[in-house]
Amino acid sequence: MSVLPPVRKDRIISQFPKCFNKGAALNTDDEFHSKVKTACQQQRTGTVGFKISKVIVVGDLAVGKTCLINRFCKDVFDKNYKATIGVDFEMERFEVLGVPFSLQLWDTAGQERFKCIASTYYRGAQAVIIVFDLTDVASLEHTRQWLEDAMKENDPTSVLLFLVGTKKDLSSPAQYTLIEQDAIKLADQMKAEYWAVSALSGENVTEFFFRVASLTFEANVLAELEKSGSRRIGEVVQINSNPNSLYATSKKKQPNCCQ
Repeated sequence: MSVLPPVRKDRIISQFPKCFNKGAALNTDDEFHSKVKTACQQQRTGTVGFKISKVIVVGDLAVGKTCLINRFCKDVFDKNYKATIGVDFEMERFEVLGVPFSLQLWDTAGQERFKCIASTYYRGAQAVIIVFDLTDVASLEHTRQWLEDAMKENDPTSVLLFLVGTKKDLSSPAQYTLIEQDAIKLADQMKAEYWAVSALSGENVTEFFFRVASLTFEANVLAELEKSGSRRIGEVVQINSNPNSLYATSKKKQPNCCQ
């Protein structure tokens, strides 16, 4: 019996979620990878349905990391700000193309005095969400350092990166346009996907986390298929090898001490 909770009806993903901006996206396809769709249809996703993928959320103090997570996981917005002490996490269960999939969202502290504690939880992340405040240019500039800190504990080639601007509701159109231009440039340099959201109104929050879940799921299934493919190749070599010829070869190599 599974110890994981059942998947809620509003956490079912049957179509590949669209990106926020095609100019700063990890994947601009309209559908899941064909190999992933086939694997799900044939129930060949290996251990993906039993794994818990780790997602860490980092960024400056008071940029809205906790509010972002709470809006998606609990559909609430708390106006009374409380700084996260150390780390906290939420578990979210999805069903992607009929396969159960779990994300563990780690909410890390933005305060300098808790940075050492929080950084110990960065390791093993499959996705990193770097958050900044759309009304605070300095918080965007600081995202480079947050990325560097997160990558010290992870393999850059296997981590999905997301650059997320919060408090979209508080940003004037002119201010938003200017900071978005800089954010898209930075996302391109980071090889990250850019999103702008509002935890207060809920704008783009669900869409964003569905995107994170889908891209992480796709990466996990493709990695599982690659591993299973490697195993099959190994098995073929082993089966097709002629043990008699190997024995004959080894006999030829043995020196004849009697001659």
